[in-house]
Amino acid sequence: MTSPSLFSTLMVQGTTSDAGKSTVVAALCRLLKRRGISVAPFKPQNMALNSAVTADGGEIGRAQALQALAAGIAPHTDMNPVLLKPSSNTGAQVIIHGKVHAEMNARDYQQYKTVAMGAVLESHGRLRSQYEAIIVEGAGSPAEVNLRARDIANMGFAEAVDCPVILVADIDRGGVFAHIIGTLACLSDSERARIIGFVVNRFRGDISLLTPGIEWLEQQTGKPVLAVLPYLQGLFLDAEDAVEAMQAERGAFKVVVPQLPRISNHTDFDALRAHPGIDLQFIQQGQTIPPADLVILPGSKNTRGDLDWLQQQGWPAYVGKHLRYGGKVIGICGGFQMLGLAVHDPLGVEGVVGSSPGLGFLDMSTELTSEKRLEQVGGHCAFASAEASGYEIHMGVSQGAALSIPAFVIDGRPEGAISQDGQILGSYLHGMFDTPGACSALLRWAGLDSEHTVDTAALREASLERIADAAQPLLDALDKLNQV
Repeated sequence: MTSPSLFSTLMVQGTTSDAGKSTVVAALCRLLKRRGISVAPFKPQNMALNSAVTADGGEIGRAQALQALAAGIAPHTDMNPVLLKPSSNTGAQVIIHGKVHAEMNARDYQQYKTVAMGAVLESHGRLRSQYEAIIVEGAGSPAEVNLRARDIANMGFAEAVDCPVILVADIDRGGVFAHIIGTLACLSDSERARIIGFVVNRFRGDISLLTPGIEWLEQQTGKPVLAVLPYLQGLFLDAEDAVEAMQAERGAFKVVVPQLPRISNHTDFDALRAHPGIDLQFIQQGQTIPPADLVILPGSKNTRGDLDWLQQQGWPAYVGKHLRYGGKVIGICGGFQMLGLAVHDPLGVEGVVGSSPGLGFLDMSTELTSEKRLEQVGGHCAFASAEASGYEIHMGVSQGAALSIPAFVIDGRPEGAISQDGQILGSYLHGMFDTPGACSALLRWAGLDSEHTVDTAALREASLERIADAAQPLLDALDKLNQV
């Protein structure tokens, strides 16, 4: 068994955002689990609009929930003690230990980080008392010199707990050696000394052509390249935040989703993206909206702001025409709220106090409240004989006649709405497509009668095994360092 000296707390940082930190952490968690080592993931501070509800009734980044799955343990709020959910270009909802703390602008949060570090160290201490190994994910890059003061996400944390760091760089985007050398140049002497080696990620091609570069890098830095990890296609893993580029057109059933500026939990659509009979497209700003069989309005971290964006992009007229021609519409969480008559924010929960007219397709209105509902839920479809499960993350309460025809029965209570003409379905249920039976029922309701089902749990598990197999050379290299 691996000695705990290196893995008691090991941090994975990246030269850039999306270098592959989340995947490397998940892979190491799975590899250590295979060895029978109790391991937990940890991310001190995460900025993401994709989140998960934990068993202890809190909210953490989606990537940490995936990493917990890789480790074979239940997600817990201690795995991501500080979560920032951007509501504008300069402001974010600050979540501490799974619960909403405040809405802050970037300057105020920079000052607050001294307090937030206390929450970070508290959570890390609890995890250290429960698990043999902690694999920590940094955020963005440690080379952001403008954010070094009061840093809790990268080297600030590593220095505070005195842990080793491995640095991941993505060769697929080019400039991998410059990324590594440049990052080191931006660090202090003590921070550079903390880095025990590098990982070159997403390599494809002839490894012999990379060897001279690796030798040069090791000579220049005096640090080893621990592993060169391959570019793996077709992975089914929860995205931390950014909407990934869509693959080429697939099935004949067309689904369009507006890519809202503050789109949240777009992992709701992963099962549809994996369905061979579906061509799902996220429609960006300024893009012509193509004809579709199904329109889905996604969740939003700023419902009123994203409503304004929909108006500017011509979505109300598009949806109206889509419905007149017999198309179907689904609204999820914030998208559900948008389908109503109005969204009221008397407390300024998501920004400026006030009200905004909704799209007017459902006879209901929503009032945003200070209390956020966070719960894992289960039940069944009200429109079909199929079980349904998922989670709720929202700060609004909806009321109106439209709710008299529910979409689901969740934990014994009616939930959501279906329009009287049967063309519109709205719900607060995130993850509604992840249950194969509910997914099939929803697609049949929308007009796709397909025998194919997508088992997202099985796809996710297979992908975790793939990334762990690929990362075995990294673990082997870390073992050697551990023995020195």
